[in-house]
Amino acid sequence: MSISLARKQEVIKDYARNEGDTGSPEVQIAILSERIRNLTEHLTAHKKDFHSRRGLLVMVGQRRSLLDYLKRADHAKYAQVIERLGLRH
Repeated sequence: MSISLARKQEVIKDYARNEGDTGSPEVQIAILSERIRNLTEHLTAHKKDFHSRRGLLVMVGQRRSLLDYLKRADHAKYAQVIERLGLRH
């Protein structure tokens, strides 16, 4: 359900603003999106796993908060992140 270290490093490298950046909103949103994707796949197979479902809802809320912050702070970056991650159909 969690992402592997190699995949996490790859996501960080793709979304980082500069070398060594792991805390920018773009990176955090990308990592959360990857975790949400993995957990969603898990929950399709294990429909009665309500504890993991709650964890999913917490992650979605956390991502929503980060997206709201990014939208307020830098709307161009917000639009770019939304487009790259394939959110907002």
